[in-house]
Amino acid sequence: MNDSTVFVTGATGFLGRYLLPALSERYSHVRVLVRHPDAPANAWLRTIPNLDIITGDLHNANALAAGMAGASFVAHAAGLFRFWGDATGFERVNVQGTQAMLEAARAAGIRRFVHVSTFAVVGTPLPGAIVDEAHPVQPQDPYQRSKLEAERRVLAAGAAGDMDVVVLRPGAFYGPHGTYAFNRLFFHDPMRGLIMQMDGGKYIIPPVFVPDVAQAVALALEHGRDGEIYNICGQPLSHRAAYDIVCREAKLRFPRLNLPGWMGIMASQIMERVASITHREPFYPLNMRTYVYNDWRVSSEKAERELGIRFTPFEDGARQTIAWYRAGRPQVS
Repeated sequence: MNDSTVFVTGATGFLGRYLLPALSERYSHVRVLVRHPDAPANAWLRTIPNLDIITGDLHNANALAAGMAGASFVAHAAGLFRFWGDATGFERVNVQGTQAMLEAARAAGIRRFVHVSTFAVVGTPLPGAIVDEAHPVQPQDPYQRSKLEAERRVLAAGAAGDMDVVVLRPGAFYGPHGTYAFNRLFFHDPMRGLIMQMDGGKYIIPPVFVPDVAQAVALALEHGRDGEIYNICGQPLSHRAAYDIVCREAKLRFPRLNLPGWMGIMASQIMERVASITHREPFYPLNMRTYVYNDWRVSSEKAERELGIRFTPFEDGARQTIAWYRAGRPQVS
């Protein structure tokens, strides 16, 4: 076990559920930044060994300083992710929050800073292209732009010699303890009878089992190359293939609703108009189109080669996710 201290943000998020156990196995001291440590939903934190909780958020300089005091490593997994929202919120959390983390890390003499970004900074993949780490980036919405800007600031801090930095770009998260995005579209909705395939489900998605992302963070802290970006995605597969696997593993017999892409876009536009009045996220936000209507042939060969990560087959991850839903979505599983 490494006797160093690692400071973690995003501890109570989807990834944090798996990241804290993974790091507590490797480090003798793990500190986490939590806004509401006494909330009932965060009771599971008390089950993690070697854990110290720092109360605060990304904009609390004293909390960041306390969390990083004497630490050698930072795993920055906190971020705001939604398909809907104004740029101000994404800027505050994803950009300004990351900047505050970098400044605190510089002051604390942190050795290595691992930043969790997203494959979505690419925006729109080139037709027929393999999306590796050198693929051009053209973010299409406020969330994507904020995550790319955060990446750039992290890499700039590394280039300035402030600390070693590593950027991870995970694919579409799925697994137990998740209820949004991929989990909702490919597990929650199908298990209640709603299966919508756009253009016959031909588009490609890069799912990644969240425990694999946690392992990638741990491996990047140990031996990721300074200044490098790593895609962290499982095997890309078509929407149709993903639904085939989920339906088979969950024994679902519901009919699939196959819609032309233009109809899905039109429905999203109508929902967006309603949302402008209700101020509630629409069921199918328009920003989902870059994720849904593209072929995301993401390559994680670099991470497999340099970090030594091995990805969970989608069938195995889907089986575990379905079991969690069927068990009533327990907080501890």
